[in-house]
Amino acid sequence: MIGPLVAQSLNRLGVLKAGRLLPQQDQREIALHYVIGVLCFLACMAAMVVMASDRAAHGWSRDIRAEVTVQVRPTGLESGSVAAAKAAEVLAGVKGVGQVTALEPEKARALIKPWLGDAILDDLPIPNLVEVTLDQRHPVAPQIMNQTMMTALTNAGIDASIDDHSTWLKDVEQSALTIRLISLGIFFIIFSATGAVVGFATRAGLSARADIVDVLSLCGASDIFIAERFQWRFARMAFESGLLGAGLAGGVMALIKATGSSQSFAIALPFSWSDLLILIPCPFLVALIGALTARMVTLRLLAHHD
Repeated sequence: MIGPLVAQSLNRLGVLKAGRLLPQQDQREIALHYVIGVLCFLACMAAMVVMASDRAAHGWSRDIRAEVTVQVRPTGLESGSVAAAKAAEVLAGVKGVGQVTALEPEKARALIKPWLGDAILDDLPIPNLVEVTLDQRHPVAPQIMNQTMMTALTNAGIDASIDDHSTWLKDVEQSALTIRLISLGIFFIIFSATGAVVGFATRAGLSARADIVDVLSLCGASDIFIAERFQWRFARMAFESGLLGAGLAGGVMALIKATGSSQSFAIALPFSWSDLLILIPCPFLVALIGALTARMVTLRLLAHHD
């Protein structure tokens, strides 16, 4: 009885020595390759969306901070256009101001038209606006800049009010923060799903090769040794799938950049070629998740088996 068992054990160990404890190719794992690749693709796209949304938020905030709108109210017998031109001349001499433009009534009407429509505009007075672009080479704190401009206008006898777009700035920054948090949440959820998928596959692989695991245990193989076989197997598989997913995500982003997406899309998500650098660690991160998950699951199952 002992002879056949030993021979059978040695026969099974020959499978291990030949490197076929976990075969290089397993048709049952094709679907797993696909799932991990898709998850890595989605995670990479989420990471690039985080970077693009952060870049867009900074761009929007910079543009909003760089512009100030001044509404001028004419006094006496002067017309609105004359009052706006006078205010523009005064503001042009204020330190920290880059460019000043008194908006024509037609342009001011065009700005209000999308909100109120033609019918209502005919019955409303058009505001006299002055568009001020601040000098970004010598930035000044918004509160100080507003106070300086207001003082200059008051000293010149001009009745005006200043809108530094701070209300809009808060909304933009809040929206950008929400987008970043949602994208980061999606990113971490996808990677946790990858770990769950690898854990399920490890359980299935261990169950399918339970007889070989039993023989290895009988012959003195440690749980660590057995776990390492699964660890490196799923690390390699996760790396290959992650490489495919990251490459596909990079291809999608390159296609968006190369085809010149619509202007509105480019403003909302301004992708950059440098975003491709974030894809480099993704396959290695997926491989690390796969290796650690497979190792922990295998050791836990072997401990219960013992």
